[in-house]
Amino acid sequence: MDFKPVRRVVIGHDRAGKAVALYDGDLKPKQRSAGGNAVTTLWVTSEFPVDVNGAGDRGETQTGVPPPPNGTVFRIVDFPPPANAAVPSPVDHDRVLIAMGIDPATQGYARHPNTHRTKSIDYAIVLDGEIDMLMDDSEVHVKSGDVLVQQSTNHAWVNNSGRNCRIAFVLIDAKTPSAWQQRWTGKIIK
Repeated sequence: MDFKPVRRVVIGHDRAGKAVALYDGDLKPKQRSAGGNAVTTLWVTSEFPVDVNGAGDRGETQTGVPPPPNGTVFRIVDFPPPANAAVPSPVDHDRVLIAMGIDPATQGYARHPNTHRTKSIDYAIVLDGEIDMLMDDSEVHVKSGDVLVQQSTNHAWVNNSGRNCRIAFVLIDAKTPSAWQQRWTGKIIK
């Protein structure tokens, strides 16, 4: 699938302290896996409060789905519809998690092969299309213009709409929620 680029403009300061556009250009989404989602990483931080000095392109910082400790990730994700929803292919859930940059040992119940949770608060803004967010026992349908606040919960994004869905995400590192107990072992996940 051909995903459209995202124009990213980053404003900062020049050497004289004046506000200027440091970066202004199109970023091409990068496909994570064959037939899978495409991600455009716009900016990543790894400290709080954020150091806004310097002119380096933090959009080039390599990260998985979760933000760095004490950091943030700002990205656009394109979720294509499944190629053949009637015949799901077998998926190794641990491999999916590892590809997302998530330790499988930190995860809970897996309702769907893409189920995951990150130690973060996620702000999601649906820019185009529609999609379902699956949770442990329920789901919510969101469409263009809807916003969602996700607080370190088990979830999976599933696009059954038949067309691409584009979502802007801001993930902010968070404390480990007390709800992260393995239901079957009672162990707290750190």
